[in-house]
Amino acid sequence: MSRTNRSEIRTRIPRVATQQPDFRVVGHGASDVGRRREVNEDSYLILPKNNIWIVADGMGGHAGGQVASTLTVEMVARSLVRRLSEAEEAQRTDDTPLDMPALMTAVIKESCAAVFDSALNQPHLRGMGSTVTAMVVTGSVAWFGHVGDSRAYLVRDGQINQVTEDHTWVQEQVSAGLITEEQARNSMIRNIITRSIGFERDVRVDVGAVPLVRGDQFLLCSDGLTGHVEDHELLEMIDSNHRRSVPAQLIDLANSRGGEDNTTVILTTVVSRRGHGRSGKRRKPSR
Repeated sequence: MSRTNRSEIRTRIPRVATQQPDFRVVGHGASDVGRRREVNEDSYLILPKNNIWIVADGMGGHAGGQVASTLTVEMVARSLVRRLSEAEEAQRTDDTPLDMPALMTAVIKESCAAVFDSALNQPHLRGMGSTVTAMVVTGSVAWFGHVGDSRAYLVRDGQINQVTEDHTWVQEQVSAGLITEEQARNSMIRNIITRSIGFERDVRVDVGAVPLVRGDQFLLCSDGLTGHVEDHELLEMIDSNHRRSVPAQLIDLANSRGGEDNTTVILTTVVSRRGHGRSGKRRKPSR
């Protein structure tokens, strides 16, 4: 998605202030069409003032994929800002607990319905859909809402772990013990997804939470990256480069290995606890 499109989307997001979390988190992103595709059907959005980061990978042909991922990103961001603001106001006025799992689920279901209805009303967009991986930080916790095979990773103390689980046919086979991880990586049908935004009007949403530690880094990406770059290589790249340059460098690496798909990468870094000073450098992980 072009910088212009991201700017246009941001103008449509309500300019509503939401509470700042206990930690200061910064993020940088990049997206590229790759070496084989004519159009970039990925989209991403960074809303630092609301502590929201989103990656979406569209499907359904050139027009449909672009529309689906852009609409998904916009709807998730709009709904997150609105619902967070309303929930925080309710928390201030009558101590209503902030139910982030329910909020994240509602946000992504709302975006799914919007994409489905848009395709229903425009025959040339029938069959379009998108993945989505959204991260929002509240208090001392990073929350993730996820559908599809885009991914979120946590890098902490020299280790990288996948936070989300792919909604793919091969991952279901791995989880059931029917095939190995190696067989899944080499499968010709590894990109067949079992859940997506917009193919149906409703979708089952995965929601996860990670308590934050200063120095944590989170990588959000489309499968154009993970189709070419192994997890240990992601860790090596993140560990040995400045956070601002990592997204573009990872995209370059994926493209150097064929660039068969669009690739989108966001890297966020927990740089400090609020009120305890700021640091422009990433904490060197212990080994």
